[in-house]
Amino acid sequence: IIRSLEGDGLVTRSDPVRGKVGKPRTPVSLNPDGIKALGMIIGRRASELAVMDVNARVIARREIVYAYPTPDRVMGFLADSLPDLFGGLGPDAVGRLAGIGVSAPFQLWNWLSLVNAPEAEMEAWRGFDIAGEVARLSGLDVVFQNDVTSACTAEHLYGRGREFEDYAYFYVGSFIGGGIVLNGSVYPGRSGNAGAVGSLPVPDALTGRATQLIRNASIYTLERDIIEAGLDARGLWAFPRDWSEFETQVAPWIERTAASLAVAAAAVCSVIDFDAVLIDGAFPEPVRARIVAGARAGLAQVDTRGIAVPRIEEASVGRNARVIGSAALPILAKYFLSQSAFR
Repeated sequence: IIRSLEGDGLVTRSDPVRGKVGKPRTPVSLNPDGIKALGMIIGRRASELAVMDVNARVIARREIVYAYPTPDRVMGFLADSLPDLFGGLGPDAVGRLAGIGVSAPFQLWNWLSLVNAPEAEMEAWRGFDIAGEVARLSGLDVVFQNDVTSACTAEHLYGRGREFEDYAYFYVGSFIGGGIVLNGSVYPGRSGNAGAVGSLPVPDALTGRATQLIRNASIYTLERDIIEAGLDARGLWAFPRDWSEFETQVAPWIERTAASLAVAAAAVCSVIDFDAVLIDGAFPEPVRARIVAGARAGLAQVDTRGIAVPRIEEASVGRNARVIGSAALPILAKYFLSQSAFR
């Protein structure tokens, strides 16, 4: 079997390792040049397209930022980007691509008022065949998944997810979303939307009344604060991420977000006895560290009688988690029996 995989270019052998007793051992590892895939994220503020190898190394990436997504804008970005990405790979490598994983938020056309998107244009997503159009434009096999479930997949395969058997995953993007891992495997749920933590009720940061987590712990609210201060908020989405110029707005946003995540962590653990809650997002690592520290402090103030208090931990994959998880989908589908087997 190993010789066959080696002949197909999927694994490589290293130099034999000689011990004191017995035959030398020959390490065998996955060949990063043998398996590659594309990942695509359709977001409410930006779309990303990346080429990734089996070791989660992003080889090339493209990004477009917009006020709101439309099918024409997003598919045009894909069509414009593919020739350049394929050209960088070479004809042989293109033929070896496992496919393209595509991820998008559940019901992309919802919460329009929060981002000032026109209803008529966003409604075009409701009946739009995303997977079919991506397959037509790319000529590749397509695997589709919820965007934050894809981010959770990336954390589970390549990040700190290996440390925990059961955990909840929060990803703070334009809108916050979540993922669930049970018995060592990512659990997508009946409709592919397990971990829809954005809909959890939490106290509003200003009024104390119940509202959805999505209104208290999403980057769109920080963007709104920055714009109201007369600043250019496009720096929030620039690469690499650096939010230091917005510290006046970032500091209170972190406080609100952390307090809301503490309540949400207690809520999800009252339903499933999670070991931990991992937090990541489309923000710089120092911001993530401050949010996690604030959420830990906030959880200590929440009434947690009746539940086993979870650990609140930083995830490790970072802002690329969604696109890395998307690119992992066709690799998992083509080469592995299950996500847990990939561990």
